[in-house]
Amino acid sequence: MIGSTVLVLTMNSCKEDEPTPLTLKTIVAGAIDLNAATAPTGVPVNTSITITFSTGVDAATATSSNITLTQDYDDTDIPMDIQVSGNTITLIPNEYLGTGTLYVLDLGAGLLSSEGEALATVNRSFTTEGTFAPSGAIAYFSFENNANDVVGDFDPATADIVDVTYVASHNAAAGQAASFNGTTTIIEVPNGDQLMNTHDFTLSFWVKTNSADKTSGHFVMGLAGWNGFQFEIYGAYDACKLAAQYDLGDGTSASEDLWFPANGDLGWQGWTYCKDLTGSGGLESIIKDKWAHIVCVYNSASKVGTMYINGEIMKSQDFNLWPEGEAKRGVVGLKYNGNAAGNQLAIGFIQGSKNRTISDAWADPADPANSHFKGLLDDVIIYHKVIAANEVLLMYNSGKQ
Repeated sequence: MIGSTVLVLTMNSCKEDEPTPLTLKTIVAGAIDLNAATAPTGVPVNTSITITFSTGVDAATATSSNITLTQDYDDTDIPMDIQVSGNTITLIPNEYLGTGTLYVLDLGAGLLSSEGEALATVNRSFTTEGTFAPSGAIAYFSFENNANDVVGDFDPATADIVDVTYVASHNAAAGQAASFNGTTTIIEVPNGDQLMNTHDFTLSFWVKTNSADKTSGHFVMGLAGWNGFQFEIYGAYDACKLAAQYDLGDGTSASEDLWFPANGDLGWQGWTYCKDLTGSGGLESIIKDKWAHIVCVYNSASKVGTMYINGEIMKSQDFNLWPEGEAKRGVVGLKYNGNAAGNQLAIGFIQGSKNRTISDAWADPADPANSHFKGLLDDVIIYHKVIAANEVLLMYNSGKQ
């Protein structure tokens, strides 16, 4: 009997000494369960991810080699700050995630418990809120019942949001859009120069004009007009353009238009492509009083500017093709050249109301007879990087009606 008792005690002691397996308990992003049977949607783009386990985690193994968050459409791994506390790992992406984007979280077998036990590989996916837009935006105005910048620090003051209303947008996932009355509506965003003083630049937005009782053109947005950048749709709907100030790399700058006349014209210096829409109703057929997605990109490495409408290249131009000796061949990026105190990005007009750079009467936002934008705007996004053609198409396909 004594021998049997000793054997039982020894066996129990061996079981108690066995290390606890490292098993997953929960994965959450805020209040959203990422460990559910069905992959969740609507995950915030500014989220952190908290993972809890059955036992303590070996912090030395909680690395980017064993924990990855991958952007599905281009297989890009998102840089993250990985923090370990006991049995909890917190993942903090280094930049806001893209909207409407599928992400895959992988926890590899190289992740160990504090007792050296390996994790059985875990793979979970989720989709972020809204329609698709690449990550890394500098400013993003989604107009979800307000005019705030949802990714950066470019919130307009309440007094600088004038006569804006919010209505249903281009599709359900896009939520709300901002409505502009064509006479007084304007949003003035501070520190607009910081949005454009950059080498690479991308401007993306959804627009739906309202031509009722309006014969003038639409100044969709502007930062000191062409002394910063402006986007304009002509009153006849026969052309649109992004006019911008470009950094010549020698301390000076010059303006140039990324102008799309929609007629196939390649007669201007540096123009490499201009889509001919004359046989299919012209620009009016794709942009007048209907939702359109417009993206303008400047690539400083190639010195090429490109305009996309509804996911398709409409216009491109190359500063390398300007004549020999032309200063614009030395362009290195975009550069604000307006009044220092007048650096408000005006959404809905060519320039802000304070310390106007363009003093002409037609550029006065206080005059309701001027070319104020009339219609709807949504998802105005600015990047200091080049958005690739496949990303532009994904944005359009995600947001189209």
